[in-house]
Amino acid sequence: MASRGRRGRAPAREDEPRREERAEQKAPAPQGPVLPPPPPVDYGVFMQCLVEAMQTQAHTQATLQAQLEAQICLDGAYERCTARKS
Repeated sequence: MASRGRRGRAPAREDEPRREERAEQKAPAPQGPVLPPPPPVDYGVFMQCLVEAMQTQAHTQATLQAQLEAQICLDGAYERCTARKS
C-alpha cells in the first residue's frame, strides 16, 4: 500500500504548489501608496489616559443620573403642589 500524507490525504504531487504557496499567489497587489509604520506607542501613557477617560465617563454618568432623579422628584413635587391648589 502506498504511504499517504497526514490524515489520510494523498501527498501533494511535485508539480502542484502547496496550499500555503497558492494562498500567497492569490494575495491581491496593494493599491495606493504604501504607508510608513505607525509611531511607537507608550502604553503606560495610553493606559493612564484610558483610565482617566473611563473615570470621567463614570463621573459624568453618575452626575446625570443624580440630576435625572432630582428632576423626577421635582416634577413629582410640582404636580402634587399644583394639584392641591386647584
